[in-house]
Amino acid sequence: MRISDMKPVYIINGFLESGKTEFIVYTLAQPYFQLKGKTLLVLCEEGEIEYDEKLLKDSNTVLELIEEEEDFTPSALMELDKKYKPERIIIEYNGMWNFKNMKLPWHWSIEQQITCIDASTFPMYYTNMKSLLAEMVRKSEMIIFNRCDGIEDLASYKRNIKAVNQKAEIIFEDSNGEIDEIFEDDLPYNLEDDPIVLDNTGYGIWYIDSMDHLERYLDKRIQFTAQVLKPENFPKDAFVPGRMAMTCCAEDMSFLGYVCKYGETDKLEQRDWVKVTAVVREEYWKDYNGKGPVLHALKVEKTKKPREEIISFM
Repeated sequence: MRISDMKPVYIINGFLESGKTEFIVYTLAQPYFQLKGKTLLVLCEEGEIEYDEKLLKDSNTVLELIEEEEDFTPSALMELDKKYKPERIIIEYNGMWNFKNMKLPWHWSIEQQITCIDASTFPMYYTNMKSLLAEMVRKSEMIIFNRCDGIEDLASYKRNIKAVNQKAEIIFEDSNGEIDEIFEDDLPYNLEDDPIVLDNTGYGIWYIDSMDHLERYLDKRIQFTAQVLKPENFPKDAFVPGRMAMTCCAEDMSFLGYVCKYGETDKLEQRDWVKVTAVVREEYWKDYNGKGPVLHALKVEKTKKPREEIISFM
């Protein structure tokens, strides 16, 4: 089969009443979605909002309900494919089904994955169903937080998601539409300090915040305790000072760190604990595939490992 014969699949996931149906209804109603050919909509749970028959007809969409996880199999989906011969497939996935167990027909190719989250219930799900939530967002290109009205700490929501999926686009929406949020006031350190001293919590927040707001830190001095990582392909005057982080559960660990240029890198051993004082720059780095944060060390001192070696976003 040629690549052109692969059928695109759009997955919309999230817990019950998270806004999945509203998002799909809005999408089907848009002029740009009035595409040639049939759309198969696989519904894996029924919420309060139902799909309008006229909308389905106008958008040339057929709906099939699969209520049990054990019935969501490649063979069952293949039968639907044979029955309707769709050009594309939308799957409104059940948030209580573990996403990593999803299996599709071999010629169905995931084109896009979007996770919808009700911001008002996010803390409850994040606390009680963290593993299921993490599997949902891990490969989603877009995370939509809706119903954000009255919620002040959206910054922590964003950090929690970025800890699991650094590349995801995160959108916040209230009853008036998309929110252009400013998170600087929520930072646990003062950007006017010199140097900006990062504790365990501060380091994790700084790392995530630097991805989206590097301009806040350019040419500023930061200081933190980290472990030395010396990748084999790195130049002799560079290393990565970083921390191991627990992003959702004990089995899900990541090393968070940015490149640091230091003329005496050869004096450092792998896994040494060091206190780094450095200036933040924006420079091209091959492993970034473009520009990104590059630290220029002013001082690197060996130090004792911290009481808590692993930082947590939990």
